[in-house]
Amino acid sequence: MKQIILICALLMALTVNAQNKKHRQEIHCKHFYGGYPYGTPKTNDLIIRDIYALSNNDNTKLADWVCYRLDREIISGAKKKRNWKKDPWLRKDETLEPNPNHGDYKDAHAIIKVDRGHQAPLASFDGSKYWYETNYFSNITPQKSDLNQGVWVKLENKVRNMVEKYGQVYVMTGTLYERGMEKLPNADEEHTVPSGYWKIILYVKDGSVKSTAFIFDQNTPRNAKILSGLVSIDEVERRSNLDFLWMLPKSKEFKIENSIHKQWAIKNFGN
Repeated sequence: MKQIILICALLMALTVNAQNKKHRQEIHCKHFYGGYPYGTPKTNDLIIRDIYALSNNDNTKLADWVCYRLDREIISGAKKKRNWKKDPWLRKDETLEPNPNHGDYKDAHAIIKVDRGHQAPLASFDGSKYWYETNYFSNITPQKSDLNQGVWVKLENKVRNMVEKYGQVYVMTGTLYERGMEKLPNADEEHTVPSGYWKIILYVKDGSVKSTAFIFDQNTPRNAKILSGLVSIDEVERRSNLDFLWMLPKSKEFKIENSIHKQWAIKNFGN
């Protein structure tokens, strides 16, 4: 009897989940594989650009996620400069802002040891004529210097190596808010600083998908190894309250999200 009840409950859950997905807005964009990350507040602003797509949160003043597809032509080019700008598609009250004295990030590095960290990294778009859009503050978050200049930049470098090797990869990256964090000391907009970050990398060839996912806390030591943050996509879903790859067939989504391709990760992100 208990088994019958359990099976019925499972079938009901799957039915509710399927019905829920039917009511989700389908948004088709070259930066999405298997759908956009679903589950952000309805008040978020969805911004789709040539080099990335992001969901900007009006309350935190930061993007909950940024998605981008990388290929060899985009990543290859002369190094570009950090020229911070307000996102022209957002109102002043929806985003943090720069000014000649660094605006809301003024003295943040000196006082609380955070950098202006790109979610879609500038160095990954040197070959695009739209590279400057990575410097919009909607794509920037307060990231601890040891994380930003340590394992996070190492991870971004490894992703570019993958692009050189395989030709094209999909990346999803975003913020976690699992505990309270010290705010930017001179910001005049209400905001929330992330406690951590996640990143998902997908390589797709002939319908086959290799995936890796990582989570790093803001207090991750500078000398941390990339593989120390290796997790399943399912773990990222659990902690971010987002749903990934939901437009794929259920069996394929389940297989990708619950697998940790450890040997694949070691091959591409080790050392």
